[in-house]
Amino acid sequence: MAVSTMDSESTRTPQPRAGLTKGGSSLLPAGVLSAKLGPQGKHYVCGSMAAFTNILVTFPIQKVLFRQQLHGVLVTEAVQQLQRDGLRNLYRGLLPPLLQKSTTVAIMFGLYEDFSRVLHNHVGGCGAPELVTRSFAAALAGTAEAVLTPFERVQTLLQDHRHHGRFNNTAHTFRTLVTEYGVRECYRGLVPILLRNGPSNVLFFGLRGPIKELLPEATNKAGHLVNDFVCGGVLGAALGILFYPLNVVKSRAQSQVGGAFQPCRKVLLTVWTERGSSVAMLFRGAHLNYHRSLISWGIINATYELLLKLL
Repeated sequence: MAVSTMDSESTRTPQPRAGLTKGGSSLLPAGVLSAKLGPQGKHYVCGSMAAFTNILVTFPIQKVLFRQQLHGVLVTEAVQQLQRDGLRNLYRGLLPPLLQKSTTVAIMFGLYEDFSRVLHNHVGGCGAPELVTRSFAAALAGTAEAVLTPFERVQTLLQDHRHHGRFNNTAHTFRTLVTEYGVRECYRGLVPILLRNGPSNVLFFGLRGPIKELLPEATNKAGHLVNDFVCGGVLGAALGILFYPLNVVKSRAQSQVGGAFQPCRKVLLTVWTERGSSVAMLFRGAHLNYHRSLISWGIINATYELLLKLL
């Protein structure tokens, strides 16, 4: 099926202005919040709220996955590590991903729309295909997300049990890194993040619309919600597998505190050697990442599209 657009259905069709209701009474007057946010502002808000919901649901799964990426252990051993850490440490490190993901997903959706509009206005008249301008917009949005690398950096240190005795919380970790090592230390692992964000954004926004059009046509709100969940989940899971080695490299690089910055290629070769030059060992944890991404991006995409309609 030939599809000429990169957008999902909700961004191609006018959105209803009906307010949120409870028991027949309006919680948000129709169009008021949307008018305050503006036609572009609501994409940032919807993206942020979608990511916030997702992180609260999937954070424990992410911690298990992180242990597998960092140490190459089986899922049972990773779960046992968390059990030994205790329940009070289960949500340790929640604040950085909550802030980081809420902001980056807001940037991802919001800047994508803004860049798409700007590029269309400036180069659309020159005959540039919409696919090209929107792909470039997606790559720019993904690159812009990398400015928040310090949040991923702190999250990695707080989730690594080897640093539990050194870093107390998010603020303490930031303060320690900056005062003892400088701001540059907060951006350790930036290269694999840049290599991941741009291409994954291009593929996500490029395939989101076509995949949804392949799904059975929805006839009600529940059907649209399910289709959006499936579309986002399938894309997120596939991209999670595709870029999994970069996340392994990022986790390994960011678990180091101080010392020389190792090139991305050298970190990958180190992990490859330590894990017996085995593809299976390099991708250890990928199956859990697949299921986490399936749930995470299903929640994000479905919540985002739902909120766009409500706002």
